[in-house]
Amino acid sequence: MSATSTTTTAPARANGLTLRALAHTPSGLIGLVIVTAFLALAVASALGLVGDPAAQEPTARLQAPSAAHWFGTDQFGRDVFARVASGVANSAVVAFIAVGFATVIGGVGGIVSGYLRGVGDTVIGGLTNVLFAFPPLLLALTLASVFTRNWFTVAVAIAVVYTPIFVRVTRGPVLSLREVDYVSAARATGMNAVGIMARHILPNITGILIVQITLSLSWAVLTEAALSFLGFGTPPPAASLGSMVFDAQTLVVAAPWTMVSPGMVLIVLIVGLNLLGDGLRDALDPHRKGR
Repeated sequence: MSATSTTTTAPARANGLTLRALAHTPSGLIGLVIVTAFLALAVASALGLVGDPAAQEPTARLQAPSAAHWFGTDQFGRDVFARVASGVANSAVVAFIAVGFATVIGGVGGIVSGYLRGVGDTVIGGLTNVLFAFPPLLLALTLASVFTRNWFTVAVAIAVVYTPIFVRVTRGPVLSLREVDYVSAARATGMNAVGIMARHILPNITGILIVQITLSLSWAVLTEAALSFLGFGTPPPAASLGSMVFDAQTLVVAAPWTMVSPGMVLIVLIVGLNLLGDGLRDALDPHRKGR
């Protein structure tokens, strides 16, 4: 009875400790507030609560920020705030899908590579090294230009770039975990490799994956913005923070808010994700809690 109670309450207790530790980490708390605010903005945009980002009002072209248009309007009379909110939502979708793919493929690859070793480790390690040989933005740009441009192909291109990072991040800890006593005991009792990796290896690297996911989301958002700025990201008429910055280059003197608004939102979003990642790292790392 007591063993069952310990098993069922330990995860909840650990999650509570992690949340309390995150709340007491200044960077983590600030990052959590920023990311939550942007997620709320993205949801509001998806539900149509912040206006139509594509609606044009020729009589309201290049108006400065006001009560009617918080971030002003662009050269077509479109509300910049509505477009920024839509850009955040589009970036969030691309980033979550890209990092989701990278986490699953890279995480599984790293676990298999580290636990089984042998030929699989050699093959996965070789593919990882090949991908690491390319500059991330150049590789994403090449992949995005090969396929028909839409938000899904952009997400896949970004996923390919960040998959090897997850392989490296997971493989190292797995090499150590495969030698610990409880894993050796599981092997001795006849548990197969898949069961050991699922029940004993994966739960012990979850914290590492959570931190890496958070940090990778910031890189994915930045990569999507860079691709859109270069004309290979989310295609128009969908709003993208990167393409908004590009379009505002000719308006920076006459209407600086058209560049400042998406640029500052992009910076704050990336900083927020990085702060949240740092806070989660501190909260999940027992060696840092006493510092």
